[in-house]
Amino acid sequence: MTHNSAVIDMPRARFEELVSDALDELPERLTAMMDNVVVLVEDADADDPSLLGLYVGVALTARGSDYAGSLPDRILIYRRAILEICATEDQVVAEVATTVVHEVAHHFGIDDERLHALGWG
Repeated sequence: MTHNSAVIDMPRARFEELVSDALDELPERLTAMMDNVVVLVEDADADDPSLLGLYVGVALTARGSDYAGSLPDRILIYRRAILEICATEDQVVAEVATTVVHEVAHHFGIDDERLHALGWG
């Protein structure tokens, strides 16, 4: 992975605010359908430090009667990985928004292939 020599330094609180803003930008009809999922900011994925985000759980489209009582699904947004590929705060804002949309789409059962086709690679 090529590291950006001008990695932006952003406090965790500001990054979390950007994630919250990105969630607020989602259409209300979508967020109303999100069920049993939490969005968390973590520094990095231990297995793949270049990973920007990850959905961990059972997509809404795959849930059956055995899902009742399950712990919340998790959408993880990886702060360090996003900051490493961005040189400006505007780039961070855009990448956070794209990553949040991407992971929320997985919650709704949309796979990577379909996301790429829709331009949300």
